[in-house]
This record gives sequence, structure tokens and C-alpha cells, in this order.
Amino acid sequence: MATNTSTIRAGAEIFTLINVFSVTPDHQQELANVLIEATEHTMRHLPGFISANIHTSFDGRHVVNYAQWSSRDAFESMLRNPDARPHMTRAGALASFDPILCEVAHVDHA
Repeated sequence: MATNTSTIRAGAEIFTLINVFSVTPDHQQELANVLIEATEHTMRHLPGFISANIHTSFDGRHVVNYAQWSSRDAFESMLRNPDARPHMTRAGALASFDPILCEVAHVDHA
């Protein structure tokens, strides 16, 4: 299987999800583990998946998932997939979250 990597480039026609989870510090690592497990066992095997990047905040109160899909349709198909639902339910039980659907508008490099 080819290795997919994150592409952060304006005009790349990639559908990006930035999901910011608010969590108590005692559940931050558990939530990160749920998201990593979801990615490794389910998401990466679904059509249109490109990448997921899980970030934990230094204050212990947030986990951010920066995920990319080939299209909005692929992302919405994942939301309806019965294999993905248990992971989303587990994450929702640990934290509140604010999904932000995006496209890259600009990238600047040093």
C-alpha cells in the first residue's frame, strides 16, 4: 500500500478537517489514543483517506486532529461508515469537539 502524507498546499483540492477536542487533562492521552487507534485500524483503510495528524496541547486541555480526505464526499462517506462510528462515539464520550471543515487558502515557507 502506498504511503499517504499530509499535503498543505493552496489549491490542492484536498478536503481538510481540523477537529479541536476540549478534554480534561486526565483524559487527554486516552482521547489521543482513541484517535490514533481509529486512524490505524479504520480510517486509513477507507476510500479517500489521505492522512491524520493528532496533536496534544501542552496544557492537557485539547487534542487536535488535522485530517485530510480526497474530497468532501469521501469524508461524508466516512461519517456514515459503521466501522468508524464506534471510534467517534468513544471520542465524543471523552471530550466536546468543534469540527472545522477547511481548504488551504495560503502557505508560506521560510
